[in-house]
Amino acid sequence: MDIAEAATVFTDPTAYADNQRFHTATALLRRAAPVQRVEHEDFESFYAITKHDDVMTISRGSDIWRNAPRPALGPKPKDGRAAEDAPVRTLIQMDAPDHPVYRHISAEWFKPLGVRRLAGRIAELAKRYVDTMADFGGACDFFADVACHYPLYVILSLLGLPEDDFPRMLKLTQELFGANDPDMARGSGDEQALMAALLDFFTYFQALTADRRANPTDDLASVIANATIDGEPIGELEAIGYYVLIATAGHDTTSSALAGGMHALLQYPDQWRRLSENPGLVPTAFDEMIRWVTPVKQFMRTAARDTEIRGVPIAAGESVLLSYPSANRDEDVFDNPDTFDVGRTPNRHVAFGFGAHYCLGTHLARLEGQALYAELVPRLRSIDLAGTPEYMETLFVGGPKRLPIRYTMT
Repeated sequence: MDIAEAATVFTDPTAYADNQRFHTATALLRRAAPVQRVEHEDFESFYAITKHDDVMTISRGSDIWRNAPRPALGPKPKDGRAAEDAPVRTLIQMDAPDHPVYRHISAEWFKPLGVRRLAGRIAELAKRYVDTMADFGGACDFFADVACHYPLYVILSLLGLPEDDFPRMLKLTQELFGANDPDMARGSGDEQALMAALLDFFTYFQALTADRRANPTDDLASVIANATIDGEPIGELEAIGYYVLIATAGHDTTSSALAGGMHALLQYPDQWRRLSENPGLVPTAFDEMIRWVTPVKQFMRTAARDTEIRGVPIAAGESVLLSYPSANRDEDVFDNPDTFDVGRTPNRHVAFGFGAHYCLGTHLARLEGQALYAELVPRLRSIDLAGTPEYMETLFVGGPKRLPIRYTMT
């Protein structure tokens, strides 16, 4: 594999479904071309950033590196529209001064104190889903039966959505993040199908906004619907964008970490034994799962002025891709980065991002993951694969889409 071939992994959804291919390619880029220009006929050109320190530097430099107009890598629109003409506006598309103002709307709900109030309820849900595993009689698809439902239930309950709507939200999320995967995409998975999924989100949350403004309750949806910005009600597009972000990224990324973490334990049976013999390692183990899977594959930043990275000039208006999975395997930062270690300390992974756009749901994701594995590990007596795991084809967010396992439990 040469540098040019290695750089194709960022524009090929199948590369993220093949962990060995992806990490072999990005290891080469870290060594030989850590700031690599990528050209592809279907994408605007960009520079791939694969080193941990560079990802951190760019993430903290929000005065130079802007989220707008290109917050994430996607293909060029085929109808001549500008890539930034999104139907809704979310936090990931915002820069200062808007970003901190809008982020503040829900910040209290996701700070450690706010999340700790949910600990009892999350523990109950973790037990419910582990009990469900026991009811399956020793075999299940850990992703489809457990990992994708448990965090969905947590975040949508927080928003205050009716449980009857949870399957619809799951399907729409998978169509949105799985737009590049033939098993998950709506229809043919083309741009028109993706826009149709977004329109369904828009319609649903437009009605929710109207309802919570007319009949406010004590849920997060009401907080968003009735927020004010500079003394004026939050705009409809911004409110809907807020809902879409929380209702999708608020569970799908955690699902990927939970399932990918289970796959890692099965790939490293010595680490499974170590964890089962010492369940006190669950907090560090789940952080290692997050590093190992890195559900958010990339975000983009655009230079506000001429600058450089490692001596490579980047002109104002040019974009860089922050490769979080590559940064999380950087040999200069992690000892034995390609080894799964449930006791890894320190663990300076950047799977939650860094800087002003550090993931709003970090504390909630950690609490959910730790709660599920704290309940599951002591009850599992044996576990192994019951088939071939499959990973989602994606350009943005993803992890396992199938993880068949067999097990014995107490």
